[in-house]
Amino acid sequence: MLREDITTWRGLESRARDLVEIAELAAEAADDEMTAEVDAEHTKLAADYEQQRLALLFSGDYDESNAIVSISAGAGGTEATDWAQMLLRMYLRWAERHRFKTEIMDQLEGEGAGIKSATINIDGRRAYGFLRAERGVHRLVRISPFDAQKRRHTTFALIEVLPEVDDDIEVEDIPDDDLRVDTYRSQGAGGQHVNKTDSAVRLTHLPTGIVVQSQNERSQHQNRELAMRVLKARLLERKIAEREAELAAIRGEHVEAGWGNQIRSYVLHPYQMVKDHRTEVETSDTSGVLDGDLDRFMYAELERVATLSQGATDD
Repeated sequence: MLREDITTWRGLESRARDLVEIAELAAEAADDEMTAEVDAEHTKLAADYEQQRLALLFSGDYDESNAIVSISAGAGGTEATDWAQMLLRMYLRWAERHRFKTEIMDQLEGEGAGIKSATINIDGRRAYGFLRAERGVHRLVRISPFDAQKRRHTTFALIEVLPEVDDDIEVEDIPDDDLRVDTYRSQGAGGQHVNKTDSAVRLTHLPTGIVVQSQNERSQHQNRELAMRVLKARLLERKIAEREAELAAIRGEHVEAGWGNQIRSYVLHPYQMVKDHRTEVETSDTSGVLDGDLDRFMYAELERVATLSQGATDD
């Protein structure tokens, strides 16, 4: 892989040198046709360079992996669960734009509307590499459709992103003694047959207190398999978080776990704006963003993180 990368970059460097020489010849000969060819090649070279530059942002250990995305509604009743439902749709639409496969692994419906929580698997190259830029608290500001007095509401949802692991060598086998397994009747969609047996599974990892559940599949065995996939991903993410905390301590950053401050605001009233508070990237195209147009925000955050990491390396 490294050899291929070196070959690619050397090829871009060679093309750039050749282009400079041809451009000088075109200028000396005042050849309009040759100048047009230079402009066309310059445009193509710039696009190829940008593609390779962006590829460098996906250099993490698990950036090529599939992703498991968890969405949790904040406090706020129906308004919060509706916002969580909007975010679920947003990420499903983003995955669709990239032609990634998606699977809803677990979903807990809200009491009035929307969802209290959901866990989805997104299967595609660099899914985790992209979506790790989405981790954090997302804030919505709008006139609530559930408020008879049409007042403006602010609500929050938490997004967690994990790399999917199957038999990852860094995640040790989990001893049975470290697990508590609870079964219960599913509360998810799927018809009455789902609710007739205790098919839903909740796993508690006793050493860490991590709790995962799955209830969307028909059988207890299938739900246990899905829950185990999520548990392994959470254990791996815990290792990654510990490593990042160590690096942040070296850089002198203050790291605060939990909900903390929002990473992005989605304002639908009194004006239209989505703004990322880490990178200052913003747009008035709120409908496009909520329909899955997220790449500009993801790339900006990945570049910010890459710059911070490079600064720590230089230090």
